[in-house]
Amino acid sequence: MSEQRVKIETEFIKLQDLLKFAGAVETGGEAKLLIQEGAVKVNGEVCAMRGKKLRPGDRASLNGVTLVVE
Repeated sequence: MSEQRVKIETEFIKLQDLLKFAGAVETGGEAKLLIQEGAVKVNGEVCAMRGKKLRPGDRASLNGVTLVVE
């Protein structure tokens, strides 16, 4: 499993936006579908909320890649 650090300049980033920003998905529609199917975990638990707010220290994982918000 690989890990990618994503630095944000705001207080939080929404889950679907994080996936797009980090290049884990190409479109918002793809992010929505993967999140709804339960393919995305946030801090180790499946998350079905695409608007979930992630703050520095949170981790999202998809297809063997972990995105760490900084």
